Amino acid sequence: MGAAVDEDRYGLPLSTDSASAASAYREGVDLMLSAWPGAAEAFERAIDADPDFGLPHAARARIHSFYQQGEAARKAAAAAREKVAHRGTMRERGHVETLALAVEGNLPAALSSALGHLENFPRDAVVLSLPLGAFGLFAFSGMADHDRARQDLCERHARHYGEDWWFLSNYGWSLTENGQVGKGRAMTERAFDQRRNNAYAAHALLHAMFEGGAVDDADALITQWIGTYDRSGILYGHIYWHQALGALELGDTAKALAIYSDILQPRVNAAPPLNAMSDCASLLWRLMACGYAVPANLWGDAEVYAQAHFPKTSLPFVEMHMALLAAATGHQAVLDERLRTIEQRLASGKLAAGAVVPTVCRALSAFARQDFAACASELEPALADVVRFGGSHAQREIIEDTFVVALIRSGDLPRARALLEQRLHRRPSPRDVRWRAAAAA
Repeated sequence: MGAAVDEDRYGLPLSTDSASAASAYREGVDLMLSAWPGAAEAFERAIDADPDFGLPHAARARIHSFYQQGEAARKAAAAAREKVAHRGTMRERGHVETLALAVEGNLPAALSSALGHLENFPRDAVVLSLPLGAFGLFAFSGMADHDRARQDLCERHARHYGEDWWFLSNYGWSLTENGQVGKGRAMTERAFDQRRNNAYAAHALLHAMFEGGAVDDADALITQWIGTYDRSGILYGHIYWHQALGALELGDTAKALAIYSDILQPRVNAAPPLNAMSDCASLLWRLMACGYAVPANLWGDAEVYAQAHFPKTSLPFVEMHMALLAAATGHQAVLDERLRTIEQRLASGKLAAGAVVPTVCRALSAFARQDFAACASELEPALADVVRFGGSHAQREIIEDTFVVALIRSGDLPRARALLEQRLHRRPSPRDVRWRAAAAA
């Protein structure tokens, strides 16, 4: 093979002599980074144009992993390692190794590899994407300060990206999650203005609106923009999940339930299993916490789907949502079995998120049994560590919501009012105003 004849969008050489392969790979990366449909097909075209070009194999492995297609993901990662070993630069070998470690589930090693790689190749955006986001390597590391770590990483490498639309989407979201909501929203809007076919930026913007209490803005954004996004898009359902949260803020349980039935429930949801399972479980739980009697068949269908895709203990974020489902359906034996495994992992030092994981699972079970005092007692000392589950603040807030409702229903009204006052000081929330009124009754 001769010298590299092409580069990626960030100016990094690509080890292929095929202009078609390079072009398809660049297109696939942009589609993957914007969470837009067509990335897998673009990488397949790159592989067809040059089967020995390693990077599209690694990218294809990553998309397989999104959808929990483990065997296909590992096979593609192995092919990528083989290809870059024979025909790849040092940058490409490090890139592939980092993605392969993530695909194989070795998250601590993948994080270490990513951070080291970025010191030498800071404009390797695909590698930089791995530690970022609500489901990224930082978020699922068990760290208590992963929101700060994401912001720090973006700040460290900001000079290499300038006004790049993908980078601003991530930098803005990292600011939002780390408490700088106004600055984060403004930065994310700049990214979104550059590339409207960017579900990742739309999603990050919805988080800024959530944190700022801008329910009407979020609803308008979704309504006006979602028509350009195909239902097969990886974030399609989750964006509607945000709209359902807004409906619950306004007390419109009928709208939230309609979104669940039309978009989110497993039989109609094309999202990756982690997105679909967590969105279903958390929205149904929120409906229940708001006083809506969720039909048993909705809980049952969601649990069947979850058990099929997560039969064994997994990430703490997964276990939190599996506990919601088992508690709500009354399947205590299922929850107990998963708890035993979690406790074993904790005792053997293999649970980076720590004791908060079994504690929250026990508290959710107590809530579903209507033992609200026990739920509140379990949750109160654990709230500060809920961040260790990963995911976004909007997703984790369900635990604090459960605590608030447990306090009200157990009759501990002064503490409920105090917590709600703190929350309302942070952002306006019609739902919290209603809960505060209930706590004052």
